[in-house]
Amino acid sequence: MVLHDYKFDKKYKKSVAYFSMEFAIHQALKIYSGGLGFLAGSHMRSAYDLKQNVVGVGILWSFGYYDQDRHEDRSLKADFIRKHYYFLEDLGIQATVNIHSQDVHIKAFYLSSDVFGSAPLILLSTDIPENDFLARTITHKLYDANEETRISQEIVLGIGGVKVLEALKQKIEIYHMNEGHALPLVYELYANRFQDMQKVKEHVVFTTHTPEDAGNEQHNIHLLQKFGFFNGLDMQTVREITMVDGESFNLTVGALRASKMTNAVSRFHGEVANRMWKDCKGRSEIIYITNAQNSRFWTDKGMRRALEDKDDYELVARKKHLKRVLFNIVADQTGKMFDHDVLTIVWARRFAEYKRPGLLKQDFDRFKRLLKDPERPIQVIWAGKPYPFDVNAVNTFNELIYLGHDLKNMAVLTGYELELSHNLKKGSDVWLNTPRVSREASGTSGMTASMNGSIHFSTDDGWHPEFAKHGVNSFTIPPIDHDKPVEEQDYEDNKNLMDILENEIIPMYYDKPKKWTKLMKTAMRDVVPTFDSDRMADEYYTKLYK
Repeated sequence: MVLHDYKFDKKYKKSVAYFSMEFAIHQALKIYSGGLGFLAGSHMRSAYDLKQNVVGVGILWSFGYYDQDRHEDRSLKADFIRKHYYFLEDLGIQATVNIHSQDVHIKAFYLSSDVFGSAPLILLSTDIPENDFLARTITHKLYDANEETRISQEIVLGIGGVKVLEALKQKIEIYHMNEGHALPLVYELYANRFQDMQKVKEHVVFTTHTPEDAGNEQHNIHLLQKFGFFNGLDMQTVREITMVDGESFNLTVGALRASKMTNAVSRFHGEVANRMWKDCKGRSEIIYITNAQNSRFWTDKGMRRALEDKDDYELVARKKHLKRVLFNIVADQTGKMFDHDVLTIVWARRFAEYKRPGLLKQDFDRFKRLLKDPERPIQVIWAGKPYPFDVNAVNTFNELIYLGHDLKNMAVLTGYELELSHNLKKGSDVWLNTPRVSREASGTSGMTASMNGSIHFSTDDGWHPEFAKHGVNSFTIPPIDHDKPVEEQDYEDNKNLMDILENEIIPMYYDKPKKWTKLMKTAMRDVVPTFDSDRMADEYYTKLYK
């Protein structure tokens, strides 16, 4: 079957299958949770723009990640609503994988390039009548909380994905694992095609996205074998080809050892990853290819046109219009009327402890003073999806909602998906990013904010050090001693953040509007093309696929 409806650029003719647990291609296709999916979506858009021979392989999640709503008391409510997609094509083929000694049938659905302007996607589902109820639930929910279901999902993605590509008669030269979830594809290639790990490695590359434990998944090696993760290989063979002697199997380590090359997702993350895995025997070389986002999809055309026309009046007017659009959403959700002339700060991303969503309000009295300043106030919006079964993350989200009840300039929005993300980046003045340094591998949300004239204000982590010129295109929370207890680090980072906000950002916004406009324009110019995903997609071919 011909999957691509475009002719390949000769630079990008090598055939690549890009395996990812999630893809954020369009608001209407709810098969993503957050940053990993946003990144994969931009990669697929740029693969299309550059006419690359890339096909995405993912899973068609029947209930998505979850739908974010509110309880009666306005706290977060996680709904799981079955999705139906009439723009996907049933490819009419099936593959079978063995999970826990049972055959599980997989149906493949096709998203063609012309639907959303992306490389084609093959999406896998076990939620079909040929399977029993338990097998059908494998592809119900992205990142299911049950360990056995999660392992089964990875078998479907990795082994099922390879088998579906074979059934479609696709000759794939490079299998690209976006994170370690698709690792079983390696054991399918070993068992049924190459019988030699060195030959397997010639066709496999790996992108590692995070230093966090949650992103470097581990399971008992015997449980994995029992479920079919290693595709029926006996334990002696598994230990020989994976070099794992113990009981715990780390998917990242498995991927590092099964790939010809690995990439970290920023220059700084490359340093961190090489330190993290320096003692990992038999691992592939770790280079870095900094993450990026697709400017065609993310940039407001009116803002870009005003920038190119050097029309400062139109640029400022367009930003105020986009703020009004965002503030209509705020009013609709919260009943609060925000002012388009007031400095508006947004913190919006996955709610994880190391990202410190509450850092801005840690000194609560100082925070309230800035919100209520009669002359130069600020407005603050939070949004993002906590993992629905992470009690601490959900409690942090709900605490912010509770605190906002008595503060008219503070709002917490639900429904954080592509569409809301678009509006937040276009309608904000400052995009706040507060991870503990070295914990954020890349963090791409600030790129798309900068594309829309929202100023990135961040700790010096992830992609930020490659972009930031303090006071010129962004603001940087200065470095501190990271050997101190985290409570002391949080105190210092909060103080430094608030000092910059009070002494630099607020005075510039209100007292020097021309300088603020220049800051916006510099951010928009500096972020593209360096952090546009066309550059990233090209580097994957030139540096990783080779």
